[in-house]
Amino acid sequence: MSVCALRILSVLVLGTSLSLGAPLCGLTPSSSSSSASRSGSANPANPSGTSCLAATGSAGAGSIAASWYAGWHSADFPPSNISWSKYTNVIYSFAATTNDVGTLSLDASDAETLPTFVSLAHQNGVKASLSIGGWSGSQYYSTAVGDETNRTTFVQTVLNLVSKYNLDGIDFDWEYPNGVGIGCNTMNAMDASNFLSFLQALRAEPAGANLTLSAATSIKPWNGQDGTPLTDVSQFSKVLSFISVMNYDVWGSWSPTVGPNAPLNDTCAPPSDRDGSANALASAGALALYPHYDAASQPNGDAWDSNGAMPDACGNPGTVGGVFDFWGLIDGGFLNANGTAADGMVYTYDNCSQTPYIYNPNTQVMVSYDDATSFAAKGKFITDSGLAGFAMWETGGDSGDILLDAIRGTGIKAAGSC
Repeated sequence: MSVCALRILSVLVLGTSLSLGAPLCGLTPSSSSSSASRSGSANPANPSGTSCLAATGSAGAGSIAASWYAGWHSADFPPSNISWSKYTNVIYSFAATTNDVGTLSLDASDAETLPTFVSLAHQNGVKASLSIGGWSGSQYYSTAVGDETNRTTFVQTVLNLVSKYNLDGIDFDWEYPNGVGIGCNTMNAMDASNFLSFLQALRAEPAGANLTLSAATSIKPWNGQDGTPLTDVSQFSKVLSFISVMNYDVWGSWSPTVGPNAPLNDTCAPPSDRDGSANALASAGALALYPHYDAASQPNGDAWDSNGAMPDACGNPGTVGGVFDFWGLIDGGFLNANGTAADGMVYTYDNCSQTPYIYNPNTQVMVSYDDATSFAAKGKFITDSGLAGFAMWETGGDSGDILLDAIRGTGIKAAGSC
């Protein structure tokens, strides 16, 4: 099963930008920036020291090593900091839909950096894609694919961007078909069907026939005409190269309690285990994994977290995101530079969900996140299950490639060919 075959290759999506606990919880990536400089690994070679890691499992398993690069963080984490040799695909994020079907906007994502991004990707043998949509950029997807006239125009809009920036692919991050998403998205009961028709039209164009077309999806299929998840998505497999299942959208600020980030297993916690004290410590001093929290008073996350100063895409007042990237947990004193728990922090690893938790008893901030152990567990799951690989939000969220090296050490392929 090759990456370029027109079949859906499921990709497990992982998040390095995670947060959350008593008294906060939230998994939504921030659109803010900071002056803190971030860098990738000082040594871009893979852990084994060879040109790439051998693929394992069934044909095509572990063949995709991808991440989304947040263009609005380019000043802090420029494309030159990406460990290109450790990826097969990197996706520039985001081009936002607009009320003009002939226009996609890169205004919030530093369009001037995109040519450099593509050039470096190609120099390193990595496929460069552009993601359309995202949480705040999906407002007009439904309109863009809503009828044949708009679909025809939107196909050309997409292909114009491909040509202008010399892209290898397009990633469709529609959040979500036949769903309100951020709250002000246009929507139509036929969204999923119209999306399929659009993808078919895009593939029918000579310039679209060989593009890498991917889609970021929720953990359930897109909603069909009746508002419930589709039961048959086989037609999408004929037009999409792979899909990325956003496994980090399981627990978040919408949840009544803290919960595991990107859990491999989210079924084993009985209801009684979801009731913890406000400070997340049980009476015996152990860390409760599902404590309630005060969603109205989330503390600030790291330097890339939203501070609530700007309204959202719908014009609603902004909120504090409460999000910590992996490097943010190090900067914030939760973790040591090597990713282990810092002195004074309470750490636990939930063997059921394969998720670490860290808690600061002084500030009463609890964070569920991913570390090297959990990323290695996810990598093993990918190879054992025959999945195509991983996609990680976001490229600049790691620290010294601790997480990236951990998952690639399980057999996920590096850039180039073995």
